[in-house]
Amino acid sequence: MALIGESTAPAGVRKKGAVQGGDWAQRLVAALSASHARALVVLFLLSCAAFAPGFASLQPMDRDEPRFAQASKQMLETGDFVDIRFQDEARHKKPVGIYWLQSAVVAGAEALGVDNARATIAYYRIPSFLGAVATVLVTYWAALAFVSPGGALLAGAFMAASVLLGVEARLAKTDAVLTATTVVLFGGLARLYLWRDRIIPAGTIAAFWAAFALSILVKGPIGPMVVGLAGAALSARARTVGWLKGLRPGWGLLLTALIVAPWFIAIAMKTGGAFFDESVGKDMLAKVGSGQEKHWAPPGFYLLAFFGTFWPAAVLTAIALPLAWRWRAEPWVAVCLAWVLPSWIIFEAVPTKLPHYVLPLYPALAIFTVKVMELGEVGPHRPAAVPAALLIPLIPLGLLIGLGIAGYQLDGVPPYAGMPGMLVATLVAFWAWLAFRRRAVVKTAVLAVAASLVLSVSVWGLTQPLLRALKLSPRLAAAVEAIGCPSPQVVTVGYREPSLVFLVGTDLAMASDGKAAAAFLDGPGCRIALVEARAEEEFLASLGEMGKTPRLVTRVPGFNINGGRKLDIGVYATGD
Repeated sequence: MALIGESTAPAGVRKKGAVQGGDWAQRLVAALSASHARALVVLFLLSCAAFAPGFASLQPMDRDEPRFAQASKQMLETGDFVDIRFQDEARHKKPVGIYWLQSAVVAGAEALGVDNARATIAYYRIPSFLGAVATVLVTYWAALAFVSPGGALLAGAFMAASVLLGVEARLAKTDAVLTATTVVLFGGLARLYLWRDRIIPAGTIAAFWAAFALSILVKGPIGPMVVGLAGAALSARARTVGWLKGLRPGWGLLLTALIVAPWFIAIAMKTGGAFFDESVGKDMLAKVGSGQEKHWAPPGFYLLAFFGTFWPAAVLTAIALPLAWRWRAEPWVAVCLAWVLPSWIIFEAVPTKLPHYVLPLYPALAIFTVKVMELGEVGPHRPAAVPAALLIPLIPLGLLIGLGIAGYQLDGVPPYAGMPGMLVATLVAFWAWLAFRRRAVVKTAVLAVAASLVLSVSVWGLTQPLLRALKLSPRLAAAVEAIGCPSPQVVTVGYREPSLVFLVGTDLAMASDGKAAAAFLDGPGCRIALVEARAEEEFLASLGEMGKTPRLVTRVPGFNINGGRKLDIGVYATGD
């Protein structure tokens, strides 16, 4: 009998993970997955509970998120939905898909009468939130080609609980939406390969190609690369590409062209081809050739980061993965390996590394892990499994200690509101480890997911809002608004983060030094200068030479995450 539901083990595999007949966790999983509709509702609610805490209170996270949001805001301001710009700078790095989705949400909020929607980052995050929820739901769908409904429910729950997807759900960027599209591609490809004796429904094929096109509009070549490498690997294994005819590539590629070609043609005409020079020549190739924007890391980075970014399921995956090579002859193993291994190798080889690059590969790992759990091969009998499983409680314990110290150092007081919840999450995670020691692996999975939910509420919902030192841009924007003059003209010097542009306004001026800021402040009308302490002496001296005496409205101290240093910014004003 399998751990979660009925499943056939590879030849010669003895199922070692004995089922606890009265295990409440197994009964719970069975009850929640009794029908597909019930399972999907459960996963939807689980996703909302995991991703909602802190969704609105988290400040715009520099630098990528406010760059995306500001470019979407400028589309609404200018009415130009073809070109992508950040202030006066062309932003020709990613296709237009995410900007259209963000603009549509904000425009909808404005149509409903929402006040100040354009400067509210939460509205720009809604596509990411929905993309993350969709990732969880389609992971369940994709997993049904491999495992029982109970196993598919756990695979979706692993994605909902994962740290990395939780981060991307809260950021107005491309990666949550891209991941949702790639899971659809994975589920379609898996069904085509594993069910070659069946006719794949037309709806599945249509969804495959729609997701393929959307992935291109959202992040260019990444989706096609992942599915293309997987298809090539499986074709090499089958020694034929004939099975791919089931995708109906003729009309599928035509559908893709109809969806993506209009914008690519429009941007090529508008920019004279500059978009492709920038996105391919200066962005993609720069990442391949060197560590772009100080994001270099050596090969192996993603493997090490995986244990934190795919927590709490990561250690269960690590226990399961050694069996992949032993079982490589099994078609379901081949599909998972084809999806993960070629793309993972490429991501590790490329010098530019960011944790979210491998997120589209995680659903396949979640499904593989649950499949091996169903076969009884994830448990304390595996080599070094019991000490490795201590990672489940160590992550929340580390966050409890680390965030407590960070809050004290940055704001002078630990974030007390979130610390009891982090302690509870640690205790639940430790309970999960104890269950693992007793071979109750489904109970381990359920408790680990529960610990992740508690941790999400504690970290994102209760601790994050208290870290005021990290919220420099929102506090500066509030200081500007509190001055109360109509249509102020604002300059900043020494602090140039995109989040400040998004919150203060597109016309925010960036001064190169204190003298330039002083010259800006000498202009007519209500003018405000945000002057970092290192530029303040030159700023005040230059104003003194002009015979000007601005008033110091307030000072805003804080910590700039990107610069990694404390800042002290004076807010100066002149005029009415």
